[in-house]
Amino acid sequence: MKKRTSTNMIHEVLADRIVHGILKPGDPLDETSLASEFGVSRTPVREALRQLETNGLALSRPHRGTIVTTLTDRQLDETFVVMAELEALCARLCASHLQGSALSELMALHHEGEDAAKTNDVEAYRAHNERFHTAIYAGSGNSFLEATTLAVRRRLAPFRNLQFEAFQRPEASHREHAKIVDAIIEGDGERAASAMRDHLRIVRKAVDAVNLGG
Repeated sequence: MKKRTSTNMIHEVLADRIVHGILKPGDPLDETSLASEFGVSRTPVREALRQLETNGLALSRPHRGTIVTTLTDRQLDETFVVMAELEALCARLCASHLQGSALSELMALHHEGEDAAKTNDVEAYRAHNERFHTAIYAGSGNSFLEATTLAVRRRLAPFRNLQFEAFQRPEASHREHAKIVDAIIEGDGERAASAMRDHLRIVRKAVDAVNLGG
C-alpha cells in the first residue's frame, strides 16, 4: 500500500509538472534523481514513469533513459472525441439501466459535490468529479465499456485535472453534471448522452483556457 501510494503521488506530481510546462518535451526523467527528490527507492519511481508512458507524457528509450513527451493539440482533440463518445454511451445506458435506489444513489452522489463546487475547493471537487464519472461508467451495466472508458480516462487524467484551474470551473462542472443526472433520472438516454458530450467539449476548452492563460 505504501509503495502504491508513493507511485501515485510521484506520478501525479510529475504529470502536473508536465501539463503545466515546468517539465518540457525532451527533458530527462532520471530514476536516481527522482528517487532522491521524493525520498523513495527507484521502484515506485519506475512504476510512476510507466504510468506517465501510459498517459502519453513520457517515452522510455532503451539504454538511454526516459524523457518527457506530451500529447499534441491534435492528439488531445482526438482522444477527447473518443472520451466524449464513450462517456455519452455510458450516460445513455445509465438512463435505461439504473432503476429505483440506484437512481437515488446517483442523485445523492451528485449532491455530495455541491459544497466543493460552491466554495471552489479544487482538490475536493477533483476527487468528487472522479467518483461521479466512475459511477456513470459503472451504471452503464456494461463491464467492457466501463473498463474501456476508465482506460481512456486514465490517459487524459492529468489534462482533465488541469481544467479545474479555470475560473470557477468546479461550479460550472457541477451544473453540467446536473443536466446529465436529470436526464438519467428521467430515463432520457439521448438527452443524457448529449449532455455528456457537451460536458466533455467544455472540459476540452477549459484545458486550453488554462494552458493559454485564458
